[in-house]
Amino acid sequence: MENPFLGCHPTDPIPDPFLNQPKLFRFLRPPRKTTITPFLAQKSKQKQPLPTAAASLKLREHGGHLQQAITALEQGSPIRSRVYISLLQSCIDADSIEDGRRLHASLCAVQDCNPFVETKLVSMYAKCGSLEDARRVFAGMRERNLFTWSAMIGGYAREQRWGEVVDLFFGMMHEGVLPDTFLLPRILQACSNTGNLETGRLLHSLAVRIGLLDSSKEAHVSNSVLAMYAKCGELDSALRFFEKMDRRDRVSWNSIISGHCQCGGHEAALRLFARMRAEGIEPGVVTWNILISCYNQSSNPDLAMELMKQMESSGITPDVFTWTSMISGLAQNDRMNEALDLFQEMLLTGVEPNGMTVASAISACASLQALDNGKELHSYAIRIGCSHSILVGNSLIDMYAKCGRLEDAQRIFDEMAEKDVFTWNSMIGGYTRAGYCGKAYDLFSRMESSGVRRNVVTWNAMISGYIQNGDEDQAMELFHMMEIEGIRRNTATWNTLIAGSSQNGDPDQALRIFRQMRAFSVRPNSVTILSILPACTNLLSVLKVKEIHSCILHNDLQRDISIANALIDTYSKSGDIEYARVVFNGLSGRDLISWNSMIAGLVLHGRCHDARDLFNQMKQEGIRPNKAIFASVINACGLDGLVNEGKKVFSNMTEEYQLSPGLEHYTGMVNLLGRSGRLREASDLIDNMPIEPDAALWNALLTAARIYGNIRIANLAATHLFKLEPRNPETLRLLSHAQALYGKSNDASKVPRAKKEGSINESHGCCWMEVKPKVITFSTGSQVTMNSESKLAEINSRIMDTNEVIPDFDGTILEIEEDSEDIVGTHSEKLAVAFGLVNLPTFRAIRIVKSESIGFLQGQEHMNINKVSIAPSTLTLISFLEEPPPQVPPPFLPLPRCYQEHGVSSMWGRKAVRHQRLEKLLELPLEGSKAPKAPASGSRAFESSYRTRDDDRIKELSPHKDVYMYRVAG
Repeated sequence: MENPFLGCHPTDPIPDPFLNQPKLFRFLRPPRKTTITPFLAQKSKQKQPLPTAAASLKLREHGGHLQQAITALEQGSPIRSRVYISLLQSCIDADSIEDGRRLHASLCAVQDCNPFVETKLVSMYAKCGSLEDARRVFAGMRERNLFTWSAMIGGYAREQRWGEVVDLFFGMMHEGVLPDTFLLPRILQACSNTGNLETGRLLHSLAVRIGLLDSSKEAHVSNSVLAMYAKCGELDSALRFFEKMDRRDRVSWNSIISGHCQCGGHEAALRLFARMRAEGIEPGVVTWNILISCYNQSSNPDLAMELMKQMESSGITPDVFTWTSMISGLAQNDRMNEALDLFQEMLLTGVEPNGMTVASAISACASLQALDNGKELHSYAIRIGCSHSILVGNSLIDMYAKCGRLEDAQRIFDEMAEKDVFTWNSMIGGYTRAGYCGKAYDLFSRMESSGVRRNVVTWNAMISGYIQNGDEDQAMELFHMMEIEGIRRNTATWNTLIAGSSQNGDPDQALRIFRQMRAFSVRPNSVTILSILPACTNLLSVLKVKEIHSCILHNDLQRDISIANALIDTYSKSGDIEYARVVFNGLSGRDLISWNSMIAGLVLHGRCHDARDLFNQMKQEGIRPNKAIFASVINACGLDGLVNEGKKVFSNMTEEYQLSPGLEHYTGMVNLLGRSGRLREASDLIDNMPIEPDAALWNALLTAARIYGNIRIANLAATHLFKLEPRNPETLRLLSHAQALYGKSNDASKVPRAKKEGSINESHGCCWMEVKPKVITFSTGSQVTMNSESKLAEINSRIMDTNEVIPDFDGTILEIEEDSEDIVGTHSEKLAVAFGLVNLPTFRAIRIVKSESIGFLQGQEHMNINKVSIAPSTLTLISFLEEPPPQVPPPFLPLPRCYQEHGVSSMWGRKAVRHQRLEKLLELPLEGSKAPKAPASGSRAFESSYRTRDDDRIKELSPHKDVYMYRVAG
């Protein structure tokens, strides 16, 4: 026989690529030349006589009665090989390995034993599920032919032990046995499933050289080669082979389309699908299912649904795989209700679901926490007999656990005869989510002893449970134990720690873990970024946001719309609205959250005109605004004093967009009306609200009443505030100041007093400043550091007058309360500024976070930021709140236009007074000492003229420095 591996030149050396393969069949031994005794056979002590013709006929009749025939053999009756092979086939048909073993023990009774008898024994053991017995018979055979190798390879292929199939192929070639057209596709399938491209290429070469690809009748071999290249990701080789095929059937098209789908070439797969139909080959249900599954897995269930409709219109009825693929795809893309609706539609069409379908529907119920629907599906699973499968059982445990029915989940867990790692993970995850970390740890400990190895998901569930319950020490201990146990920590492990630290109020710890993650060369994903960015909104340095932004660019995550939206929000909150605008403008596609984040950020920075322009642009592009965007726009109108426009936005929200206003919208309207002095209208709006007002809304009314001197409305607001927040002393303090300025009204006695308890402490304020990696706290009245003392004295010497006033609109003066330094000591912000001027480089900005009372900042969770850029002839002041959208912006005075002309971006209320104080601090006198008059209703600016002038003494105090004042309520 001609050697199949001869090259194109006969004179060349003849290589044998298989002899040098390192992975030879481990248990092979050379064929034995002498007759062997089977490992279960017993030698007969006496020679048995040959059977008579009648006895042989009687024995053949026993072939219809397997047990009787085996009994006759065990009694010593001889048998011919053909009858013995027939009895082995009966054992295969009955799946009776015990009867097969009894036959094997009587092998010595076979008169004319030949390799086909031993081959049938190998086949019997392999098909009855005992590969170990098959292997022992195979290894001890006198002679192994193609059929023997086929039986052994077929057994391992049925068990999907593809690596051993490849090893057997090399052993077969080593003995000089070549595969035929039936065996070669199985070996190619093993190469496909193991990704063994090198062996696949050798098999392709072998098929060409022995002529298995020449005949169009051997199309299944060509299809196997094509499928091997496609599944191994070698699309170029697959396409070249595909184009050279003499005959392409439906299987060929399915293989090349599936290969493109597997490698993400969805558009190319669709083009091939269209070409297939154009060449006259109608796609079958398998072809349609390949495309539908592909688009579901690529997060495009809408196109998958469209393909399913085209499938039905072309006369192909969707099968259970089609419906299961669609239900699973919708569930995986968070469209749970649609998945359950499709499951019901499937039942109405008469297609019976399988276990995978039921499990996907139960998973949808788990995500929705739809307990009643989950129970119905549980009942249905019992009815069709799939409730005891591992897949359905795992889904039921997860569903009951997420619905809070841990006892039912535990009962199903205990009843499951077979449990895999997903079963244990589902039960452990259920306990950790419910806060029962002790019970979860018991299961965690039992898992190893039950023979199921804990995987990284198991460890992640335990770490997540501990960190969500505030036990960070135990979580970190498990985190470090993973490496000791040989479990490789994945991205989800790090994400769990980062998100947990951030949610537990420790953003610095979250950032440390994030940096450690990068140091271990673990690639962050979108979940990592979305977990760490919120931690940066509470930090003092915007550089941390830019550090994470650079990580996003380095890992090519900037195209993720959710990450871009988070960046816009974080940059806005950290004080860099320009970077937020750059990210927004760079988006190729914007969703509603993108517009909402950008508009809220602009309002947050006081750039209300830009926010309204962006709102109008959004509407022109056909984007329908939601409630959050309307809240931001109403606040923007309030900051600019545009009462009529704000009212129009509020009415359009209900009339044009059919959106019912919430508390944030009513609070914005109260601020809008309160800023313009329309206190009666604001009070009437509250009285006619269909929902109950909250503390933020009453606080907005109280602040407006203080500014405009309406003590009756101030008392009304304070009364409601005391009912909602009886332990808040700030309300009484603000009301007392108002009464001291304007006198008490007749109903002042009805206002309750705040509860004075030892747990309520009046803080005189504190500041925080970040210097390198540390955060330093400054408290009012605390001791001055030695290095800062001289700078503080210089600052105090420049303050000529600390009594700050703003004009009252009734002709009186409303003093802004500021505790005297003679009583409480040096103010914390002054200490922080002095410390920053001494210890920070001249090119670094001074960023300070300061606590402030609720009366000035409208809510304990809001943060007001002032950015003061100190330059020879310019003073920039920016103020905004932390939480987007700013539901309760302080209803203070609008920005004087004259300040805008001289570099002041925006300021609110008290900050206008603070501006005067800064001028005194920096010795920047203003020309025109006359106080500005009150603006008319709805006007945007005072009409007055101020002008700053150069002063070299600014450089002496703070050359090239920016001062950022972050004011935190509370």
